[in-house]
Amino acid sequence: MPVFDFNSTPDNNEKNICTYTIFKSDESNPDTDHPIMVLDNTTKEWSHHSSGMFTNPVKRTSFEFDENDGTYSSDIKKIDARFISLLTWLGENHIRVRLSGENTKDGYAVYKIRETDIAAGSKLSAQDGFLQFMIERLLSSSAPSGEITDEDALETADDMKLTSIQSITDFMNCAGSTLPDNIRLWAKRNLAVANSHEVTPEERRHAQRALSIMMNIQWKNNYFESIDPVEARKILDEELYGMERVKQRIMETIIQINRTHTLPAYGILLIGPAGTGKSQIAYAVARILKLPWTTLDMSSINDPEQLTGSSRIYSNAKPGIIMEAFSMAGESNLVFIINELDKAASGKGNGNPADVLLTLLDNLGFTDNYIECMIPTGGVYPIATANEKDAISAPILSRFAVIELPDYTSEEKKIIFSKFSMPKTLKRMGLDANECVVTDDGLDAVIDHFKNTSGIRDLEQAAEHIAANALYQIEVKKIKKVVFDREAVNNLLDM
Repeated sequence: MPVFDFNSTPDNNEKNICTYTIFKSDESNPDTDHPIMVLDNTTKEWSHHSSGMFTNPVKRTSFEFDENDGTYSSDIKKIDARFISLLTWLGENHIRVRLSGENTKDGYAVYKIRETDIAAGSKLSAQDGFLQFMIERLLSSSAPSGEITDEDALETADDMKLTSIQSITDFMNCAGSTLPDNIRLWAKRNLAVANSHEVTPEERRHAQRALSIMMNIQWKNNYFESIDPVEARKILDEELYGMERVKQRIMETIIQINRTHTLPAYGILLIGPAGTGKSQIAYAVARILKLPWTTLDMSSINDPEQLTGSSRIYSNAKPGIIMEAFSMAGESNLVFIINELDKAASGKGNGNPADVLLTLLDNLGFTDNYIECMIPTGGVYPIATANEKDAISAPILSRFAVIELPDYTSEEKKIIFSKFSMPKTLKRMGLDANECVVTDDGLDAVIDHFKNTSGIRDLEQAAEHIAANALYQIEVKKIKKVVFDREAVNNLLDM
């Protein structure tokens, strides 16, 4: 990703002298070549690990090194745009830190900042480990959007005096510029409410709760790394036997990321009989995309308010399921697995849950009634499952690439039972393959027993039943080897 420098032009007539250049970076693993900042080392080279204190970069852009023979000051030459507010905050609060860096021809390249012993009265935040938490969050965030000016470099983080929710206030001071603009402005307003004596305690409590939810979500950009098609296909093969056409269609849908570095325009809708592996495919796609996932079970949602949350005017107000999913994932880029989408149109409350899904599927932003802020959804990838296509409305269908899964044939079920279901069950129960044997005619009996059912869930339950019976006979009756032929299978499954 390209790096852009914005050179400062300090005014010598001003007390606030800015000596550093600001550069944009999305680097998540800083090193000597991609440092957090660079300090001047023309007069003295600094140790690999050096301790000291930032002198407020707003007023004087330098770091004071604590050396054995005294204190030395070094100007900051360059700063990663994401860290300006953090260094300002450290300087204002006189926090002692230890730097890790190396001397280069450009200066002392700092790639790690850690907290040292805190002097009395210099606690970083209401939360222990706040500095390390902040640095990790900043490194996982994107560079602030828009052009960075000298005025930005010299501007204090926030004029509001907010102390009752100190950790959130500190977070905003240090990382506010890395948040999406609308969320940053929303947070400032809610901080004001949380600290106001002109509103009710209930309003302050709701504001603080909403802030806690939003500030613990990493608001990432929508740039996605290319996927490895070989690894992707391997993951699909692990989760799904056969169904080559289905796997090919899935690969065609998600491989677009390699050219656009954005999520596909359409989500995936998997339609097929129960037990054909729709949920396993959804989890596999989340693994391929390397994204956290969450599930929405539409069969249990009969009121749109369950998805959108309730207004703060109510004392028992709370966020909706969608907002809670972002909170649980801890980031804005995730896979939403929407189970039983064909049940989404059966709302019994004040509206239709399916209508709420449309706002999520369009990736234009989602607003929760409790949070009262538009949540960016450009990093959300929906994968839905359904048994019946006809029960899904046309507007929702148009938001998906529809992939229909056929039922397995009898021969495929034989292979799945003998090569996958049975070995997996035996391994989980601690049985060897030679302790529990299903003969060929016993395998035919299993398949015949479930010939009128769809999917493979019944086969997995049959494998569980057979293995459990074998284990019982081995442990209780002291039989060394249990063989299940057609008669034994029929006697067991007919019980």
